[in-house]
Amino acid sequence: MNQVTIKNDFITLTVLDFGAVIQKLMVKNKFGTPTNVVAGYEEPTKYIDDKKAMGVCVGRYAGRISQGGFVLEGKRYPIYAKDGVHLHGGKVGFGKKYWTIEKVHDGEEPFVRLTYLSVAMEEGYPGNLQVSVTYKLSGNVLHIDHRATTDKTTVVNLTNHSYFRLDDADKINGYDLQLNCPQVLETRENLLPTGRILPVKNTKYDFLKKKKIGPIRLDDPMVIDKNTNIAGYVHSDKSGISMQVITNQPAVVIYTPPGFPAICFETQNYPDAPNQPNFPSSVLKPGETYLNESEFIFGVE
Repeated sequence: MNQVTIKNDFITLTVLDFGAVIQKLMVKNKFGTPTNVVAGYEEPTKYIDDKKAMGVCVGRYAGRISQGGFVLEGKRYPIYAKDGVHLHGGKVGFGKKYWTIEKVHDGEEPFVRLTYLSVAMEEGYPGNLQVSVTYKLSGNVLHIDHRATTDKTTVVNLTNHSYFRLDDADKINGYDLQLNCPQVLETRENLLPTGRILPVKNTKYDFLKKKKIGPIRLDDPMVIDKNTNIAGYVHSDKSGISMQVITNQPAVVIYTPPGFPAICFETQNYPDAPNQPNFPSSVLKPGETYLNESEFIFGVE
């Protein structure tokens, strides 16, 4: 397993080739103390048995898919499902693969680029999918750039699955949260979308104005306001660290895990888009390039 660290005056980032994992993301808190703002493991080999997708690149399809498969160009492609749900790309998704560290650039705007070739019919998906993820530091911003090309029509939906933890408190109740998400996908008990898109106003999902998370816990696909690319904002009074999330994606899955204090901002297309014709298309054809560009902007308040 290989580990790469890049840094500038504001951020130090440590990445593993296994799962393209963000292992550490160090920023300074309001006292000037370097603080790791992602949950993870000190020992890299622990990611091999991790079941929480800590910091990984999720693919081929981040988010759940129903019906044990999907139809593309008239052909049905069965994919792995557990209790009727296909999650995080299948039995062994991209987060459990060894990626190639293609390039490391130090100096101004340092970056590390990792690549992975998902061969045709891996996990049941058609097409040889050439994937890259680039982590770049620019001032106080972490840019994450997921790209993919295919030699046969397929579906793709990539995201980073970092668990952000902005302080050392044992709960996230004190975090300020704002989501520029006027709608939420209605989901069943198994968290598969029903196909309905509901307004958040005056529901537990209403974080249109900044407020404390409090006891609310989420595992929901939120629809980002089409008039902005700002998905959301989170801030800890205790550390003073704030984070704004910007993306070109239509949705962000907000996940607050039950076992430890953290929050995920999984910028992506809608879950189950391959089986929901009213959702944004997740289809990628030869000659096209899939692109998920997301930025995580850190500050101190």
